[in-house]
Amino acid sequence: MSSTVRSKAHDKPPTATTKTARVETDAPAARYEQVKNHIRQIIESGGRQAGDRLPSEQDLVATLGVSRMTANRALRELADDGLVTRVSGVGTFVAQTKPQSTLLMIAHIGDEIRSRGHEYSYDTVLAQRETAPVTVSNALGLAPGTSVFHVICVHRENGLPVQLEDRYVNPATAPDFLKQDFSTTKPSEYLYETVPAHDVEHVVDAGLPTHAEAGLLEIRADEPCLTLMRRTWTSGVAVTFARFVHPGSRYRLGCRFTPDLSQRQG
Repeated sequence: MSSTVRSKAHDKPPTATTKTARVETDAPAARYEQVKNHIRQIIESGGRQAGDRLPSEQDLVATLGVSRMTANRALRELADDGLVTRVSGVGTFVAQTKPQSTLLMIAHIGDEIRSRGHEYSYDTVLAQRETAPVTVSNALGLAPGTSVFHVICVHRENGLPVQLEDRYVNPATAPDFLKQDFSTTKPSEYLYETVPAHDVEHVVDAGLPTHAEAGLLEIRADEPCLTLMRRTWTSGVAVTFARFVHPGSRYRLGCRFTPDLSQRQG
């Protein structure tokens, strides 16, 4: 069928009717882009903050003179781009900003496990203030001998350990960190909700666990593990340095992301 269409296009030049139809097809696209630009300007002007309500489809129809279908398409695509959040029967809102790196997003393992329909649980093995080891003070950009918060958690999927979280926190950025009840609030979620991560660094490495790590993960000391090392900063100040150790036979690391135009290389 497609070859037939191409041959007809060569046999007969476009008529005025064909040109008119093409303009009419393009017109709605121009209109919904205008609506999208209108919403972007509202957000970028700073007049609406994350969580604030945006004009509804009906508002856009009345103020911009577009069809309901055009307004709906514009808001749907803005939601797909992560700029707005649409709640059925409630309205459209400015989306919350979500920190991410170009390789891996900050993800909560509990959400990942539950999304697979499995049971999630965790234990806090350690939660204390201590003098930072040299590697930790260097990673956080702190003076040698500075005290830091230190927590160790074991995360389980259907009762089986799949991640060991070994985390150090800069007290200057989260002074109430150790006051939390980590039996109900996970350390990562507390930091995520209270200290904005403006910069995130992820490094993945493979190797063998220490004997202590193997014991907590309930694996042999010669079982290869994948370790994700994460550092985060808020306004240029280091917040946390964490190591997430995963038994290679039980867990794997990966992600899917859409690069910016500037990142789209061969």
